[in-house]
Amino acid sequence: MASTINAKNLPDYVGKTVGTSSWFTITQAQIDTFGDATHDHQFIHVDPVKAKETPFGGTIAHGFLSLSLLSAISYEAGLQLENMTMGLNYGFEKIRFLQPVKVDTKVRGKMTLTEYSEKRPGQFLFNWLVEVEIEGETKPALTAQWLTMTMISK
Repeated sequence: MASTINAKNLPDYVGKTVGTSSWFTITQAQIDTFGDATHDHQFIHVDPVKAKETPFGGTIAHGFLSLSLLSAISYEAGLQLENMTMGLNYGFEKIRFLQPVKVDTKVRGKMTLTEYSEKRPGQFLFNWLVEVEIEGETKPALTAQWLTMTMISK
C-alpha cells in the first residue's frame, strides 16, 4: 500500500525512491487478454509456437502491457496525500522500452519522486521516475517519466 503523507511534507520526498512494488508475474493468459483488449495480436505476443523461433525463445509481453502496470505499481509504491479526493493520470514526459518481458517472468516497479508543484490550492502535479524491473535481470523493462495529478480537500 502506498504511503500516506501530509502535503506539507512533500519536499522531504523529492529525489527519493518512495517505494518498490511487489512482483507481478506476466502470464500468457494476461498477454492474450491484453492483445484482445488492444487488438494487437502480433505473433511475438500471442503465438508461443511461432515466437519460439525468435531470438526471445518464446512470447513476450506487449510494451504497453508493462507500461499499463504503472497504475498497480503506484497503488503499492507511490505516495497518497492525506484528504485525497482523486488521482489522475496526467501523461508522460518520456517512456523508453529497454528490454522485453518474457512470458512467465516477474516484474516490479520502483517509483522516485523527481518533482512536484501545487498547480492550484489542493491540486498537485507529480513528476515520477518509474523503473519496471525484471526479476533476475540488470536492465529494466522500461523507464518512464510519469506525470500524475492528485486533488485533496482542505
